[in-house]
Amino acid sequence: MATVSGGNVLDGIRWQPETVPVADENDNGMLTQADFFALLTKELSNQDPTKPVDNNEMISQMTAFSTTDGVNLLNDQFTSFASSMTSSQALQASSLVGRSVLVEDNVFGMAEGEPVKGKIVSELAASNVNIYVENIAGEIVQTVPVGNISAGGSTFTWDGQTANGEAAPAGAYRFRVAGLVDGQASEIQSMTYRKVDSVTLAGANGSILLNLNGGSSMALADVVEVSQG
Repeated sequence: MATVSGGNVLDGIRWQPETVPVADENDNGMLTQADFFALLTKELSNQDPTKPVDNNEMISQMTAFSTTDGVNLLNDQFTSFASSMTSSQALQASSLVGRSVLVEDNVFGMAEGEPVKGKIVSELAASNVNIYVENIAGEIVQTVPVGNISAGGSTFTWDGQTANGEAAPAGAYRFRVAGLVDGQASEIQSMTYRKVDSVTLAGANGSILLNLNGGSSMALADVVEVSQG
């Protein structure tokens, strides 16, 4: 006589946990060309034979995808172009080491007795112009008479000497320029030429920085003028 086992019908069936694909950390959620064609193939294989996909709709989908793909390619090209521009700027900046650049600042640091070159900038002509060299305490260490200047810019050089003819000690100084503009006593803008000691190819904001003598830095884009010495 045959016997019937009283075991559970689920015996022998192993539970297979469902696996969830792990997203690629580099995946930004955008469909790729392979994804598009996979979806298109699935759509065609499951369409109603009596109601095929409208040709205009399919062409519209393919055109939209081609446009998106073209934009992505254009973005890649712009990224490559930006990288090339950065390399070009880095090469340009490295050629400035040892040369002097004009800084829109009248404060500068100098070694003992080192000559310093500057530039007076005035929109109007001025007369009785004097350049006062002041130390960090605001004391005048030398006065350089200039006389009359025309509108525009004119360069000058301080020889690094004090009013007594001695070498000025190393430290921070500034140029203060004053004269008569339209008969009125006025302060006139002055700039300084600073020597480039080194170049930092990537600053805090990604810009190229010029490290100047005296310890300060400036962006390559802020250079007003370049001098030989």
